[in-house]
Amino acid sequence: METSLRLCSKVQSNGEIHVIIGPMFAGKTTALLRRVRFESNLGRKVVVIKSSKDTRYAVNSVVTHDGTKFPCWALPNLSNFKLKFGIDEYHKVDVIAIDEAQFFDDLYEFCCNAADIDGKIVVVAGLDGDYLRRNFGSVLDVVPLADTVTKLTARCEVCGKKAIFTLRKIDDTQIELVGGADIYMPVCRKHYVNVAHPVANEAVETQKHPVEPLL
Repeated sequence: METSLRLCSKVQSNGEIHVIIGPMFAGKTTALLRRVRFESNLGRKVVVIKSSKDTRYAVNSVVTHDGTKFPCWALPNLSNFKLKFGIDEYHKVDVIAIDEAQFFDDLYEFCCNAADIDGKIVVVAGLDGDYLRRNFGSVLDVVPLADTVTKLTARCEVCGKKAIFTLRKIDDTQIELVGGADIYMPVCRKHYVNVAHPVANEAVETQKHPVEPLL
Protein backbone atom coordinates (compact mmCIF):
# COMPACT_ATOMS: atom_id res chain seq x y z
CA MET A 1 0.00 0.00 0.00
CA GLU A 2 2.88 2.39 0.71
CA THR A 3 4.10 1.88 -2.86
CA SER A 4 0.60 2.61 -4.18
CA LEU A 5 0.41 5.82 -2.15
CA ARG A 6 3.76 6.97 -3.50
CA LEU A 7 2.63 6.28 -7.05
CA CYS A 8 -0.46 8.43 -6.56
CA SER A 9 1.36 11.26 -4.81
CA LYS A 10 2.69 12.94 -7.97
CA VAL A 11 -0.38 14.30 -9.74
CA GLN A 12 0.96 15.79 -12.95
CA SER A 13 -2.01 15.72 -15.34
CA ASN A 14 -5.77 15.56 -15.76
CA GLY A 15 -6.53 11.90 -16.31
CA GLU A 16 -9.81 10.19 -15.46
CA ILE A 17 -10.90 6.83 -14.06
CA HIS A 18 -14.35 5.36 -14.66
CA VAL A 19 -15.40 2.09 -13.02
CA ILE A 20 -18.16 -0.25 -14.24
CA ILE A 21 -19.13 -3.05 -11.84
CA GLY A 22 -21.90 -5.60 -11.36
CA PRO A 23 -22.66 -9.33 -11.45
CA MET A 24 -22.16 -11.56 -14.45
CA PHE A 25 -24.50 -10.97 -17.42
CA ALA A 26 -25.14 -7.37 -16.34
CA GLY A 27 -23.73 -5.87 -19.54
CA LYS A 28 -20.40 -4.62 -18.17
CA THR A 29 -18.45 -5.44 -21.34
CA THR A 30 -21.22 -3.94 -23.47
CA ALA A 31 -21.01 -0.72 -21.45
CA LEU A 32 -17.22 -0.74 -21.75
CA LEU A 33 -17.33 -1.09 -25.53
CA ARG A 34 -20.00 1.58 -25.76
CA ARG A 35 -17.62 3.96 -24.01
CA VAL A 36 -14.76 2.81 -26.27
CA ARG A 37 -16.78 3.64 -29.40
CA PHE A 38 -17.82 6.99 -27.96
CA GLU A 39 -14.21 7.95 -27.28
CA SER A 40 -13.10 6.67 -30.69
CA ASN A 41 -15.77 8.77 -32.40
CA LEU A 42 -14.31 11.82 -30.67
CA GLY A 43 -11.01 11.11 -32.42
CA ARG A 44 -9.22 9.73 -29.36
CA LYS A 45 -6.87 6.78 -29.60
CA VAL A 46 -8.20 3.87 -27.56
CA VAL A 47 -6.52 0.67 -26.42
CA VAL A 48 -8.49 -2.21 -24.89
CA ILE A 49 -6.93 -4.70 -22.47
CA LYS A 50 -8.37 -7.87 -20.97
CA SER A 51 -7.01 -10.60 -18.76
CA SER A 52 -5.36 -13.48 -20.62
CA LYS A 53 -7.25 -15.78 -18.23
CA ASP A 54 -10.45 -15.06 -20.13
CA THR A 55 -10.41 -17.25 -23.25
CA ARG A 56 -14.14 -18.06 -23.31
CA TYR A 57 -15.02 -16.46 -26.65
CA ALA A 58 -11.74 -15.26 -28.18
CA VAL A 59 -8.08 -14.91 -27.28
CA ASN A 60 -7.29 -11.43 -28.61
CA SER A 61 -10.73 -9.85 -28.55
CA VAL A 62 -13.12 -8.56 -25.94
CA VAL A 63 -16.45 -10.26 -26.64
CA THR A 64 -19.87 -9.57 -25.15
CA HIS A 65 -22.26 -12.41 -24.40
CA ASP A 66 -24.21 -11.58 -27.57
CA GLY A 67 -21.09 -11.90 -29.73
CA THR A 68 -19.99 -8.30 -30.25
CA LYS A 69 -16.19 -8.20 -30.62
CA PHE A 70 -13.44 -5.63 -30.27
CA PRO A 71 -9.70 -6.33 -30.67
CA CYS A 72 -7.66 -6.13 -27.49
CA TRP A 73 -4.40 -6.94 -25.74
CA ALA A 74 -4.73 -10.10 -23.63
CA LEU A 75 -2.25 -9.80 -20.75
CA PRO A 76 -1.46 -11.68 -17.52
CA ASN A 77 -0.77 -8.37 -15.76
CA LEU A 78 -0.86 -4.64 -16.44
CA SER A 79 2.57 -3.60 -15.21
CA ASN A 80 4.38 -4.46 -18.45
CA PHE A 81 1.76 -3.07 -20.83
CA LYS A 82 3.62 0.17 -21.54
CA LEU A 83 6.79 -1.67 -22.58
CA LYS A 84 4.92 -4.30 -24.60
CA PHE A 85 2.87 -1.67 -26.42
CA GLY A 86 5.87 0.58 -26.96
CA ILE A 87 6.69 3.78 -25.07
CA ASP A 88 6.22 6.07 -28.07
CA GLU A 89 2.90 4.49 -29.04
CA TYR A 90 1.74 4.53 -25.42
CA HIS A 91 2.19 8.29 -25.26
CA LYS A 92 -0.20 8.62 -28.21
CA VAL A 93 -2.96 6.70 -26.39
CA ASP A 94 -5.79 8.75 -24.89
CA VAL A 95 -8.04 6.05 -23.46
CA ILE A 96 -7.25 2.68 -21.87
CA ALA A 97 -10.19 0.31 -21.37
CA ILE A 98 -9.72 -2.72 -19.09
CA ASP A 99 -12.18 -5.63 -19.18
CA GLU A 100 -12.36 -8.50 -16.63
CA ALA A 101 -10.42 -6.19 -14.34
CA GLN A 102 -10.91 -8.42 -11.29
CA PHE A 103 -8.14 -10.70 -12.58
CA PHE A 104 -5.43 -8.02 -12.46
CA ASP A 105 -3.61 -7.87 -9.11
CA ASP A 106 -1.77 -4.70 -10.14
CA LEU A 107 -4.92 -2.82 -11.19
CA TYR A 108 -4.66 -0.14 -8.48
CA GLU A 109 -1.07 0.78 -9.26
CA PHE A 110 -1.71 0.78 -13.01
CA CYS A 111 -4.71 3.10 -12.70
CA CYS A 112 -2.73 5.48 -10.49
CA ASN A 113 0.08 5.70 -13.00
CA ALA A 114 -2.10 5.86 -16.10
CA ALA A 115 -4.55 8.50 -14.86
CA ASP A 116 -2.59 10.56 -12.33
CA ILE A 117 0.82 10.65 -13.99
CA ASP A 118 0.25 9.84 -17.67
CA GLY A 119 -3.07 11.68 -18.03
CA LYS A 120 -4.99 8.77 -19.58
CA ILE A 121 -8.72 8.18 -19.41
CA VAL A 122 -9.02 4.73 -17.84
CA VAL A 123 -12.27 2.75 -18.06
CA VAL A 124 -12.40 -0.30 -15.80
CA ALA A 125 -15.05 -3.04 -16.06
CA GLY A 126 -15.19 -6.03 -13.75
CA LEU A 127 -16.95 -8.04 -11.10
CA ASP A 128 -17.23 -6.31 -7.74
CA GLY A 129 -17.90 -9.58 -5.92
CA ASP A 130 -17.27 -13.30 -6.38
CA TYR A 131 -19.85 -16.08 -6.15
CA LEU A 132 -19.55 -15.92 -2.35
CA ARG A 133 -20.32 -12.17 -2.40
CA ARG A 134 -16.82 -11.29 -1.30
CA ASN A 135 -14.52 -8.63 -2.76
CA PHE A 136 -13.12 -9.99 -6.03
CA GLY A 137 -9.61 -8.87 -6.95
CA SER A 138 -8.70 -5.18 -6.81
CA VAL A 139 -11.70 -3.65 -8.57
CA LEU A 140 -13.20 -2.14 -5.43
CA ASP A 141 -9.79 -0.77 -4.44
CA VAL A 142 -9.98 1.49 -7.48
CA VAL A 143 -13.35 3.00 -6.46
CA PRO A 144 -11.76 5.72 -4.24
CA LEU A 145 -9.71 6.81 -7.27
CA ALA A 146 -12.65 6.95 -9.65
CA ASP A 147 -14.34 9.95 -11.24
CA THR A 148 -17.47 7.85 -11.75
CA VAL A 149 -18.70 4.44 -10.60
CA THR A 150 -21.52 2.63 -12.40
CA LYS A 151 -23.17 -0.39 -10.77
CA LEU A 152 -25.07 -2.46 -13.33
CA THR A 153 -27.63 -5.16 -12.63
CA ALA A 154 -28.79 -8.21 -14.54
CA ARG A 155 -32.09 -10.11 -14.44
CA CYS A 156 -32.59 -12.90 -11.97
CA GLU A 157 -32.83 -16.15 -13.92
CA VAL A 158 -35.22 -17.59 -11.35
CA CYS A 159 -37.83 -14.83 -11.00
CA GLY A 160 -36.89 -12.14 -13.53
CA LYS A 161 -36.38 -9.40 -10.95
CA LYS A 162 -33.28 -7.26 -10.66
CA ALA A 163 -30.17 -9.44 -10.10
CA ILE A 164 -27.26 -8.09 -8.08
CA PHE A 165 -25.36 -11.30 -7.30
CA THR A 166 -23.67 -14.10 -9.25
CA LEU A 167 -24.62 -17.66 -8.27
CA ARG A 168 -22.34 -20.56 -9.13
CA LYS A 169 -24.31 -23.57 -10.36
CA ILE A 170 -21.68 -26.24 -9.80
CA ASP A 171 -19.83 -27.54 -6.75
CA ASP A 172 -16.39 -26.09 -7.33
CA THR A 173 -14.77 -23.93 -4.66
CA GLN A 174 -11.93 -22.31 -6.61
CA ILE A 175 -12.39 -18.55 -6.78
CA GLU A 176 -11.05 -17.87 -10.28
CA LEU A 177 -13.21 -20.30 -12.23
CA VAL A 178 -13.72 -18.71 -15.64
CA GLY A 179 -16.99 -19.65 -17.31
CA GLY A 180 -20.30 -18.52 -18.72
CA ALA A 181 -23.95 -19.49 -18.41
CA ASP A 182 -22.94 -23.12 -18.00
CA ILE A 183 -21.40 -22.30 -14.62
CA TYR A 184 -22.94 -19.03 -13.43
CA MET A 185 -26.32 -17.32 -13.26
CA PRO A 186 -27.36 -13.84 -12.08
CA VAL A 187 -29.84 -13.84 -9.19
CA CYS A 188 -31.66 -11.46 -6.88
CA ARG A 189 -31.01 -11.39 -3.16
CA LYS A 190 -33.92 -13.73 -2.37
CA HIS A 191 -32.80 -16.43 -4.74
CA TYR A 192 -29.14 -16.10 -3.86
CA VAL A 193 -30.08 -16.89 -0.27
CA ASN A 194 -32.76 -19.51 -0.97
CA VAL A 195 -31.56 -21.37 -4.06
CA ALA A 196 -28.92 -23.95 -3.14
CA HIS A 197 -26.15 -24.41 -5.72
CA PRO A 198 -26.99 -28.05 -6.57
CA VAL A 199 -30.61 -27.16 -7.51
CA ALA A 200 -29.91 -23.91 -9.33
CA ASN A 201 -30.18 -25.52 -12.76
CA GLU A 202 -33.48 -27.16 -11.85
CA ALA A 203 -34.85 -23.84 -10.63
CA VAL A 204 -34.12 -22.23 -13.98
CA GLU A 205 -35.56 -25.09 -16.03
CA THR A 206 -38.84 -25.21 -14.11
CA GLN A 207 -39.58 -21.49 -13.92
CA LYS A 208 -42.89 -20.56 -15.53
CA HIS A 209 -41.73 -17.32 -17.12
CA PRO A 210 -38.26 -17.63 -18.66
CA VAL A 211 -36.32 -14.39 -18.84
CA GLU A 212 -33.57 -13.67 -21.35
CA PRO A 213 -30.35 -12.57 -19.61
CA LEU A 214 -29.46 -8.88 -19.98
CA LEU A 215 -26.21 -8.75 -21.99
